[in-house]
Amino acid sequence: MTSQLIDELKIKIIDILNLIDVAPDDIDSDERLVGGPLGIDSIDVLEMVMMIEKDYSVKIDNRELGVQLFGSLRTMAQYIVNHSPKFLN
Repeated sequence: MTSQLIDELKIKIIDILNLIDVAPDDIDSDERLVGGPLGIDSIDVLEMVMMIEKDYSVKIDNRELGVQLFGSLRTMAQYIVNHSPKFLN
């Protein structure tokens, strides 16, 4: 479940952040997202927050949660799996 979501998130991140020269396979699931090799900054984080809230119905309402959530793609996917109504049974 998480690996499928990671692949989906890679595509969405490339799309919403307009990362033209980046392919999904170029994104390491365990690499730092913010301040990492993708050059993701605070504006990009806001766009990712909006995507997560809209697509997965997961509310990100404080900075500490955001820092934890955007540690890596894997932590983001795990948080979504644990908190999104789409994955909770």
